Amino acid sequence: MDEFVSYSLDNEHQFWAELDEILSANCLSHQLIDNALRSYLHFTTNFKDDYLQSEYEVAQCSQKLLQSDLFRGNKEYVRIQIVYSLLQEDEPATLHIIASFLLFDGRDNEATFEMMNNEGCFTRLLELIKNGKRDGSRLHRLLLELLYEMSRMQRLSAEDLGQVDDAFITYLFQIIEELSDDVDDPYHYPVIRVLLVLNEQYMVASTTAPLSSDSTSSSMTNRVIKLLSLHGSSYMTFGENIILLLNRETETSLQLLILKLLYLLFTTRATHEYFYTNDLRVLLDVIIRNLLDLPNELVALRHTYLRVLYPLLAHTQLNYPPHYKRDEIVKVLSILGGSANAHWEPADETTVRLVERVAKVPWLREEDISEGEVARKLLGISLSPTLTASTISVVDVAAVMEKPGVQTPSRKSDVGTTSPDSEDGSLDVGTGLSEEMLGRRRHPPPIPPTLQVNGLVQKKIAS
Repeated sequence: MDEFVSYSLDNEHQFWAELDEILSANCLSHQLIDNALRSYLHFTTNFKDDYLQSEYEVAQCSQKLLQSDLFRGNKEYVRIQIVYSLLQEDEPATLHIIASFLLFDGRDNEATFEMMNNEGCFTRLLELIKNGKRDGSRLHRLLLELLYEMSRMQRLSAEDLGQVDDAFITYLFQIIEELSDDVDDPYHYPVIRVLLVLNEQYMVASTTAPLSSDSTSSSMTNRVIKLLSLHGSSYMTFGENIILLLNRETETSLQLLILKLLYLLFTTRATHEYFYTNDLRVLLDVIIRNLLDLPNELVALRHTYLRVLYPLLAHTQLNYPPHYKRDEIVKVLSILGGSANAHWEPADETTVRLVERVAKVPWLREEDISEGEVARKLLGISLSPTLTASTISVVDVAAVMEKPGVQTPSRKSDVGTTSPDSEDGSLDVGTGLSEEMLGRRRHPPPIPPTLQVNGLVQKKIAS
């Protein structure tokens, strides 16, 4: 390290002033840019324990580089050099600075995550995460966030996804279980999101694989579902948490990630009864509430909720007496079919088909109503013969996507606070959280708060 200047600092003000000076260097060649980046990483690493003790301060450090003339004038070159540093660096303190920069830059610029994917960073992140928390819990959480963000922005290659083994998935499930009773634990949320996005990657790989016989995607095992099928009873906290997350999540892409996993769990025989019965009731309350609250234009999200609702009612413990909220479900289906409320626009063809499919669940029908009469007598809608046979498949669920960060609007914002069924007060779907569930699960997984640095709002990793 003799090539670097030796610094002696007395206070935090000197640290930030010196960092500004490093980043203000006039770099007219790639060699000078390299020198400035090496100085930046060396300086921040050297004083990390003294002046970068919180995640907020590490984020400030990243923002300094992002807002510097050094970066603004040479964005692509700086990005690729930082990516190469991630691939080669082993010093935990330096990796922390690198990962923070890539996370903040990638959230504002999707091309950064694409670059990371093209350069093989997925496998490198797996390797670093597998090292566990021996290099520090803050770095470990940051690496999980980085893996999640780059994986939800693009499709992973079969080769990369093939690097995920049973041991890695088991390790993630165990993190959730081991810390399930720690109210201050910050691991739940990033770990759960990694599992959700890996499940989506497996779904996409299985439904869009080439037809050639030598394709590795066509035979790839969804290890998230596999581990829950074999050892689900050991990982019940994960199931409780994803229901709690769906109950409060407002980002559409994350709702879809959760729904995709639920769909596979409810359509895979080995996981039909993975959840506790009381948790399934909570989930049903959440789905009913969200279906009623979705604005008319969110067609794809509504379809996905309906695609999950059918196997939830038909395949899980909710299929057994006493049947939970039968009358409320029937009324919701009638509303969604467009026949029961003036506040709703006529249902599209796919919604009508999916509503009719849910209505065919045996315990929702009266004894004297056959399947062919369900739509007409129960829902007040008519279907053509071509629509009575469902074409629902995992392909439909896997294909639904939304750009990260897009928030799901509420129907209440369009029609006021009065729900479409509130005139007679007959439909009460509750808050989505049962006494039984809240009593057993003392806290939901914490969500990292937002961080504002120099007027820019970013998500902050909990420290």
